[in-house]
Amino acid sequence: MRIILALVILVFINASCKNEENNKLDVDVSSIDVSIEIDRFDVDFYTTKPEELFKTKEKYPMLFPPQPDSVWVNKINNKDEQELFIETQKVFTDISDEKEQLTSLFKHVTYYNPKFVSPKVITMLTNIDYNNRIVYTDSLLLISLDAYLGSKHEFYNEYPAYVKQNNTKNHIVVDVAKAIVGKQMLPNRARSFVDKMIYRGKKMYLLDAYLPQIPDAFKIGYSQKKLDWAKGNEEQIWRFFIEKDLLYNTGKDVDKRFLDLAPFSKFYIEEDSQSPGRIGEWIGWQIVRSYMQKNDVSLHQLLQTNEEEIFKKSGYKPKR
Repeated sequence: MRIILALVILVFINASCKNEENNKLDVDVSSIDVSIEIDRFDVDFYTTKPEELFKTKEKYPMLFPPQPDSVWVNKINNKDEQELFIETQKVFTDISDEKEQLTSLFKHVTYYNPKFVSPKVITMLTNIDYNNRIVYTDSLLLISLDAYLGSKHEFYNEYPAYVKQNNTKNHIVVDVAKAIVGKQMLPNRARSFVDKMIYRGKKMYLLDAYLPQIPDAFKIGYSQKKLDWAKGNEEQIWRFFIEKDLLYNTGKDVDKRFLDLAPFSKFYIEEDSQSPGRIGEWIGWQIVRSYMQKNDVSLHQLLQTNEEEIFKKSGYKPKR
């Protein structure tokens, strides 16, 4: 009977910790006034008639570097570009869902950063330039819709599975949030592996705050199966890092194994292929979550706190 009671108490404590964290980030943004419009450059440009090109150039001057008009007309009429445009319109004929998600994101960012100004949002095509699918400045947000046509779209056949699984419309708001977070974080000067993990964990915690309704798998960019593996092996992963003296390692090899974009992390064991890449980032996320649960600090204070202090005060200890 005592054992059963102890187990019940343990479950209650764990649930309470999770609820406490959820409550901390469950903020009311309904009164925050954010109104955005999304300009469809992709539609305006690829449906422009040559004699009306000047109107499109006047509407989007920042997207027309000096070129003869013939260059733009040829681009509009290019067979491959028109095919890309047609395929994109099949997925993004209506973007009301994306607008709603971005509005919620901007409200949450404003809640934590009152000086934040919602940027002008423009959708476009970039011939699937994956590395520049989101371009964000303080006043402008460019979204390359052709990078979000769905993980099974034929245009992505040559992409590895761990990359194209995130080429879906549901990942747009996540990538936009990551771009905003990237502007808000100071440059990473961390040298040790644990500090690098926690630096990335800070970024992930900002996503928790800005995207409270988005599932963890989307935020970290894992399949659900890979995320479940990470959760199920958290204690073993942490023990591996400690036993191999990796926490204060400053070598680039450790980054390649556990922080760089990859199909899986490299423990050099038989189960490697079952793991997600960037497992160090995921562990750093859990460390920061533990720190925020156990310390009464604001989001702003978190960003001002160095990684070493976060690690010491996190009390991070994965459950067996």
